Amino acid sequence: MAGPPVPASAARARAFGGVLAVVLALLVAACTPGSQNAGQAPAAGDRAVRTDIAALGPITLTVWDQEVRGGQNEQMERLNAAFQQRYPNVTVKRVSRSFDDLATTLRLAISGNEVPDVVQANNSRAEMGAFVGANQLLSLEPWAKAYGWHQRYPASVKQYVSYSPDGKQFGQGNLYGLPQVGEVVGIYYNQAELDRLRIAVPRTWDDFEAALASAKAAGATPVTLGNLEKWPALHVFGTVQDQLAPAGQVSTLAFGRSGASWTTPENLQAAQKIADWVRAGYFNAGVNGIDNDQAWQAFSKGQSVFLIGGSWYAPDLRAAMGDKVHFMAPPPRAGRPVSATGGTGLPFAITGRAAQPDAAAAYLDFITNTDAMKVLTATGNLPVVDTANQQPPDRLSGDLFSAFASVTGQGTLLPYLDYATPTMSDTMGAALQDLLGGAKTPEQFLSTVQADYAAFVAKNG
Repeated sequence: MAGPPVPASAARARAFGGVLAVVLALLVAACTPGSQNAGQAPAAGDRAVRTDIAALGPITLTVWDQEVRGGQNEQMERLNAAFQQRYPNVTVKRVSRSFDDLATTLRLAISGNEVPDVVQANNSRAEMGAFVGANQLLSLEPWAKAYGWHQRYPASVKQYVSYSPDGKQFGQGNLYGLPQVGEVVGIYYNQAELDRLRIAVPRTWDDFEAALASAKAAGATPVTLGNLEKWPALHVFGTVQDQLAPAGQVSTLAFGRSGASWTTPENLQAAQKIADWVRAGYFNAGVNGIDNDQAWQAFSKGQSVFLIGGSWYAPDLRAAMGDKVHFMAPPPRAGRPVSATGGTGLPFAITGRAAQPDAAAAYLDFITNTDAMKVLTATGNLPVVDTANQQPPDRLSGDLFSAFASVTGQGTLLPYLDYATPTMSDTMGAALQDLLGGAKTPEQFLSTVQADYAAFVAKNG
């Protein structure tokens, strides 16, 4: 969450009247000729592909993205400018919104009469899966063959943007999106605070928990969490779960496949650990009452020692903290390989009624090619492919590249938990708020999540 990010989690609730006003304003702002292509998207095999974009004549390509933060926005501005220089006949009309605002408005926009050509869509079943099943996104297979995308992306990445044509099976089938960035959820730490408190950088999970206890005993806040939007706690729970539950079990649950259960001893241990951390005072007060931005900003000001979160925070934290901020993959428990929640940033997809899908495909190719990965690196982002060939521009980027490489190379990168079902983000987000607030026991939390998962698996087949 993505973000997804992002990171890659579903949007939070909004007041209906405010949402409707924003939606209407965005629809007016993002008009595109796509309305003339009303009707079902053609099957992947029925489409002829054109890669000579200059021969298509004047084109306005409307692109919706959520790359609004520092380096994220910079890379989009640079790549858009370079794309228009490469194809002078194409004008990119960019509509950029925050992760939450994009998710709130995209569903109505993508099903309306005038749709964007290219959108960033959350990989989750609730968004990308639903859009695929409704024929609102085009399969990228024809262009994947033309541009060599199957060779560009390894299978470990393609699983996060693959669906069966009916949208039911996640992690297999056709490509429906291309990501630019890799994402890994880990632990940011303030080196100055560790030095002040005389705490060593944790090397194992036991070390990390000991550091939390030491920080609390010294009067510091160990971990900042802002969970007003609900999704941030999914990443905290996932980080704990990854150290306790078998990787195969986590993957089965997160991809919404049959054959696993949330009500296992390992998941109960993870939920109990979160409750124990709350009781021990390891989080800041009022975690459910402050938002995600307030949390990372508090960490950047030295108000906590650690921040559990994704690689998407790096540009902002670097700008605010300089060399004080570091990142590490969650240090593993003894005898276990390193593992972390992660995957890809929100992938770019072509809408089912894009006016110029060939131009849209050329755009996707351009912003994800080898040169684009260099731009992503230079702007402080984490390239999802060709990572080993990049030269990190600063220390924090080096930390991120190292963590991503270790998890994807020697360890296990595990899916975001809200991928599991179309409603899991809301179900688990609300249940985690209750767990953090003491309104649900660990057993009740898991029972709530299991009910959502079991109902979906039974219906999905």
